Amino acid sequence: MKRAQYPAPLQRLVAELKRLPGIGARSAERIALWMIQSPDAHPESLGRAIQEVKASVHACSQCGFFTDSDPCQMCTDPSRDPHLLCVVEQPTDVLPMERSGAFHGLYHALGGKISPLDHIGPEALRIPSLLDRLKTQMPNEIVLALGVDVEGEATAHYLANLLREYPVKITRLAQGLPAGSGLEYADELTLSRALSGRVPMSDN
Repeated sequence: MKRAQYPAPLQRLVAELKRLPGIGARSAERIALWMIQSPDAHPESLGRAIQEVKASVHACSQCGFFTDSDPCQMCTDPSRDPHLLCVVEQPTDVLPMERSGAFHGLYHALGGKISPLDHIGPEALRIPSLLDRLKTQMPNEIVLALGVDVEGEATAHYLANLLREYPVKITRLAQGLPAGSGLEYADELTLSRALSGRVPMSDN
């Protein structure tokens, strides 16, 4: 006697959902069943949205944030201070900075942080494009809004040492961020205070 199992298309859908971060086998199954049973589900619209975002959303060539135009709206916003540049690890770190409402300059996402254990060196980060922006945009201050874990500290000191030869002020977010974590875990008030109390990097 054969055991009951889902049809092959449903199994494939569950398998694809399981590939998403934070989605386990049970959650993938519940989502898949909801998509085919609930009148509120619109799988066709979801499919079109996924295809559209895959085809049109990419990294801004200047700051590295998500955009469907190049350069992005933030990089071309005339109300932002072009002389103030905030360096973050990942594009997603831009969002908590924006929610804090305390920063009104431009951003530069490195795409990661120096981590020898993960075989990630400076050459894997968007450091060359950062140096290019220093030469063309000539900011007065660079804020290193990097995590306070070991890798974030190493990346911050590497950049501070690298940027010594440029006529730009290098600052770091004031302490108060959760130790050993990144910007995504900090609330808006903590980030706002860290920005207001940013301090010069001792390396520069």
